[in-house]
Amino acid sequence: MTFPTIRIGIGLAAAARPAYITPARGADLGGDRAVERLRARSHDLLDAAYAAGVRYVDVARSYGLAEDFLAGWLALRPQAVDVVVGSKWGYRYVGDWRLDADVHEVKDHSLEAFGTQYPISHGLLGERLAIYHLHSLTPDSPALGDQALHLALARLRAAGTRVGFSTSGPHQGEVVRRALELEVDGQPLFTSVEATWNVLEPSAGPALSEAAEAGATVIVKEAVANGRLTPAENDPHPAAVQARRVAAELGAGVDQVATAAALAQPWAWRVLSGAVTTQQLRANLGAAALDLVQDLTGLAQPSQEYWAQRSARAWA
Repeated sequence: MTFPTIRIGIGLAAAARPAYITPARGADLGGDRAVERLRARSHDLLDAAYAAGVRYVDVARSYGLAEDFLAGWLALRPQAVDVVVGSKWGYRYVGDWRLDADVHEVKDHSLEAFGTQYPISHGLLGERLAIYHLHSLTPDSPALGDQALHLALARLRAAGTRVGFSTSGPHQGEVVRRALELEVDGQPLFTSVEATWNVLEPSAGPALSEAAEAGATVIVKEAVANGRLTPAENDPHPAAVQARRVAAELGAGVDQVATAAALAQPWAWRVLSGAVTTQQLRANLGAAALDLVQDLTGLAQPSQEYWAQRSARAWA
């Protein structure tokens, strides 16, 4: 099946590194998580996504070898000239391709980090790198007040790359509003936002709507709550229970309903699938065909509770 105007993108956060916080990775990936095995899996996912009409791919410097895997796929698929690529800087992958690493990624929002990471991203992805996000901006990030960094990002903006940020944590709405107020030379510094929104944690919705109205590109990540809203988990929270009930009524998977709920937000330019198997990808893509009329956010989890629970998820 094809989706010529599909609003679903694909992210390689879970597929391009051996350990992540999504569930059932042993069943999905098996015991062989060597670099070349995950490269082949990532290429299979990208092939399936492209064939289905997906044209936005999300990677990051901290997603293991996601940029490298994507660059290799693009080189092998010269016909994929219409793929839009977004990447992120501000975290480094330090997991050394180990499942049992004490630390998998390290945050650094400094000008020095940007100056180090952007040339690597551009070296791999070249002019295909259309959007470059500051990774996981939070209220305490020094990047919000670093004028030297703002000038460097503005030079990237002037060169034709859309500059943006992603958010995480219980204060996403505040961060979105603060960051979008930043200007350099009378122009908005950031014109792209990638944020967590799902039926368990929809609190950023009003700020994301404002961002879209102001002309920013808005991308939804974690629509299935890092696996809590998938068949792999039987989450007991009332919002998850409600989503499973609606899915049963529609004859769909709970991940399809969760993705459809995000697609129903008029401000969402793209909703990312974080699939690690082509079966999961096909399920996510099926959300585009669902006629979801219910608002599933009425039983949402308090933001602080949601993010504390997310932080406690184990890397596997």
